[in-house]
Amino acid sequence: MSDIELKKRLIDRIQRSRDGALLREAYRLMGLDASKLEPLELSKVQQASVERGKKDIKAGRTLSERQANKAVDEWLGE
Repeated sequence: MSDIELKKRLIDRIQRSRDGALLREAYRLMGLDASKLEPLELSKVQQASVERGKKDIKAGRTLSERQANKAVDEWLGE
């Protein structure tokens, strides 16, 4: 994906977002110098969860963004 396409996608995503926390985090990240960011260190439990997710993707056990959002809304009781 070209830088121009990435910018267009980010702008579109930002414009459609209703998630204030996501917008604040994106704004915060844009103000940071990426070279100064420390790598995130995952716990063993988190690493295992990531590996399970990768296996799910390879096995085709995925959700569309719409399905995932609906599942989260149901989980939150909204």
